[in-house]
Amino acid sequence: HIGALPYLLRERGDIPVFGSKLTLGLVAAKLREHRIKADLREVAEGDDVQLGDFNVEFVAVNHSIPDALAVAITTSAGTVLHTGDFKMDQLPLDGRITDLNAFARLGDDGVDLFLVDSTNAEVNGFVTSEQNIAPVLDEVFARAPGRLVVACFASHIHRVQQVINAAVTHGRRVAFVGRSMVRTMNVARDLGYLKVPGGLTVTLDQLEELPDDEVVLICTGSQGEPMAVLARIANRDHKIRVHEQDTVVLASSVIPGNENSINRVINGLSRWGVTVVHTGNAL
Repeated sequence: HIGALPYLLRERGDIPVFGSKLTLGLVAAKLREHRIKADLREVAEGDDVQLGDFNVEFVAVNHSIPDALAVAITTSAGTVLHTGDFKMDQLPLDGRITDLNAFARLGDDGVDLFLVDSTNAEVNGFVTSEQNIAPVLDEVFARAPGRLVVACFASHIHRVQQVINAAVTHGRRVAFVGRSMVRTMNVARDLGYLKVPGGLTVTLDQLEELPDDEVVLICTGSQGEPMAVLARIANRDHKIRVHEQDTVVLASSVIPGNENSINRVINGLSRWGVTVVHTGNAL
């Protein structure tokens, strides 16, 4: 969700950009691609920032990307609370949960406008905890006879970490595929959000030297995006080729509205005899 920033800052470079440590790391990498310098200001949960007549408080929320923050904006006309996208995982890998105490306090003080964003909020029940994903991945890795391809959001660093952990357990080397995936993993690793043992990762060229059952590729495209790596693999429009012994894992939940795109990718992969694992049959 930061793609517009370079174009905005090119016109108005004097606008400060506030964000958490990881967010600003990703923003800085994006701005370097566009050769743009900006005033980046790091904040964390519990911080208050006075911007003119507005007071902005940052509140911890749990999401698939680490360091997510809700924003409470207090003005003379009232208070606006914007959650950003969040979920209620009580057992996240990093132990950082949504700060319900802060939400309760803000509610007691009075919120005039509550802007809430939580994917699948209309579905009954509870979100699957990130810690429950590890056993599923372990089973998939144990049963996959050939090459493994795992597709997820580049920003879903906790999910990528679990894939890396499974790769270590099952003796597979890891290749990150796709520009956004490579960029995000580099930032996450540099900032300490992603733990990758030395010598684990390989390049696409090095893949050709390894047996199929000793590698796992982590790429973008879990939502069926037509230009993402996975769709291009399914359409034979990528240098990576998949075959009958290979397994593809769609390691992200389906965002409502993307069902048709995802099904097209699944059909394309199935055409080549690939085993496709997704929320409908495993996760």
